[in-house]
Amino acid sequence: MRLPSRQRGIALPIMLIMLTVMLVSSIYLLKSSTSTTLTTANLAYDAALSKSADLGIHTAFAYLRSIPTSSQLENNQPANGYVATLTPTWTVSTPAFWIGSVTLPVDAAGNRVEYVIHRLCDFAGPFNPPGNHCLLTSARPNSKSPTPYGKSNRADSPNYQDQPQLHYVVTARIVGARGGNVITQAVVMKGP
Repeated sequence: MRLPSRQRGIALPIMLIMLTVMLVSSIYLLKSSTSTTLTTANLAYDAALSKSADLGIHTAFAYLRSIPTSSQLENNQPANGYVATLTPTWTVSTPAFWIGSVTLPVDAAGNRVEYVIHRLCDFAGPFNPPGNHCLLTSARPNSKSPTPYGKSNRADSPNYQDQPQLHYVVTARIVGARGGNVITQAVVMKGP
């Protein structure tokens, strides 16, 4: 009677190595898809915060639009988030930048929107006395103006086609419920 010979197969070790490689690959793929999902969720969250921050921009713009005369914008109005000057060295990271801001009520998602309006002038008061430098732009050609053509109300300044428009920077920031934050700015031009 013949005894069975011992089998010396190499298939089992090769299969174990292949299974290990497949396991490591599937773990990497799972981790990769999870981080892609997290990245997508964070981008969607930032987009939602940006849309919520637009409420601050819109509220400030509506306030500026409701002001009938420029004399009402010559001095600070903290209740409305309006500051008649802006120091050129300030950024949105400077705490003094946000003095005079207004915080809107917390929305349904738990987000808190804060906005401030800065007039781009060196000093409060009228825009055109000597020494007060304001950022001005020529008005649109077809806009109506109480100042005659070619007058800018200052002897040492350029003559504008129409009444010049002052620049106002509206800055809104939002602190989200999950710790995210977004800052949005808009420049509004309004005739003095």
